[in-house]
Amino acid sequence: MGQFPLMLLALVAQRSTPTNDALVAAAPAEIDCRVLAPRQALALEAEEYTVVGRLDVKPTLDGVDDGLAELGVLRARGVRTLNPPSALLGAHDKLLTSRLLHGAGLPHPRTSFLGPAGPLPDVDGPVVVKPRFGSWGRDVVVCRDRRALRRHLRRLEQRPWFRMQGALVQELVPPQGRDLRIVVAGGTVIGAVARVAAPGEWRTNVALGATREPVEPPASACALAVDAAAAADADLIGVDVLPDGEGGHTVLELNGAVEFTVEYTLDRDPFTAAVYELVHAARATGDRAAAEELIAASDVPA
Repeated sequence: MGQFPLMLLALVAQRSTPTNDALVAAAPAEIDCRVLAPRQALALEAEEYTVVGRLDVKPTLDGVDDGLAELGVLRARGVRTLNPPSALLGAHDKLLTSRLLHGAGLPHPRTSFLGPAGPLPDVDGPVVVKPRFGSWGRDVVVCRDRRALRRHLRRLEQRPWFRMQGALVQELVPPQGRDLRIVVAGGTVIGAVARVAAPGEWRTNVALGATREPVEPPASACALAVDAAAAADADLIGVDVLPDGEGGHTVLELNGAVEFTVEYTLDRDPFTAAVYELVHAARATGDRAAAEELIAASDVPA
């Protein structure tokens, strides 16, 4: 077997996470996979060089981690960039997410913007109010009517993230105590779990006590997740899918720095699968034959 050039796959993030560490560990010997801070990625000099944006939402819920500018510079230099700045913003900015999904004709709850000095959106029935840049289920509240929304607005005015970015008001998809999180890499579903809300809790965030259960996601839900990833032009993304109560599904949110575990396993290890699909995506605009040779030479299963 011939020698193949080492491919550098840099996961650009502000911090290490269990998922980033697992992706690094899953890479075969022919792929040098590392987690790098944005400025470290800028300083790299490599002949074979691909970056994957893994910037998350800030813990303060007022935007995306620093590093979008560096990713933009890398892309302008011609560095192959997966999960580019536009994709990360499309996933993390829930207002932009809503516009992208609706623009692609995908099912998604009706969504309005609520600004610190703006008018109160018309509310007909219960709505969910959430940070524009949110995660972990934090500050996500159900308001049953316009009066409750007005009361909640007075509390929001004390939140720094609200004063900076505003909030979203979204129609409530009736909670069923569980949802699907589907992970898409390179346009392929590589993992999924059902998330089951904690007793007495309607939100399905693991940070709020939800549990993960193995699942065989319906083909229709997988197709919807792939379409949602394409709408955001994202290469590695989590798609939260809810039953719509009518036998179908709706896309609730996207996560551009999705965390996942071995519990997401479908037909293959999700971390190995993610690396495999990212390598394919990285080479999609280059020499496809060389990409196939590189992957064939590795231990990554098809």
